[in-house]
Amino acid sequence: MGMSSGGGSSDGATPNINVTPLIDVLLVLLIIFMIISPMKPHQFEAKVPAEPKDDLNVVVKPNPLTLVVAIDKSNLGLKLNNDGVGDVSDTQALTDRLTTIFKDRENNGVFREGTNEVEKTVFVKAPKSVKYGDVVKVIDGVKTAGAQPIGLQIDDLTE
Repeated sequence: MGMSSGGGSSDGATPNINVTPLIDVLLVLLIIFMIISPMKPHQFEAKVPAEPKDDLNVVVKPNPLTLVVAIDKSNLGLKLNNDGVGDVSDTQALTDRLTTIFKDRENNGVFREGTNEVEKTVFVKAPKSVKYGDVVKVIDGVKTAGAQPIGLQIDDLTE
């Protein structure tokens, strides 16, 4: 004689899912993601120029080691310190020229002021009317040559 429960005539056991271990796993994953998420880089480092001094009689001499890559807005030609080095569609000539300049500086011991790093600073000067993709091609060519850091300048602000 078997025992019967008051509700119905079911012969099998009803399955129940125990959700307590699933909630524990969920909480552990939540804690792991909360800990990992602040480790991602979430800021862009920008170097802001210092305030100018109040001395109006100070003569500022340009650095002879400054390298400026200018993009001509009429024909998208590239100039490295007023010397033509190709155009935006093919930056290989610019990359080769910068690579030789950096190798010469390394061989001659031309270092940044106050450091023992080779001076490889390059400024990219582009007018606002040049497409963003064209400027990125030039920056990629400059990076390929090994320039570090790369500064961006906006030309013809009045447009």
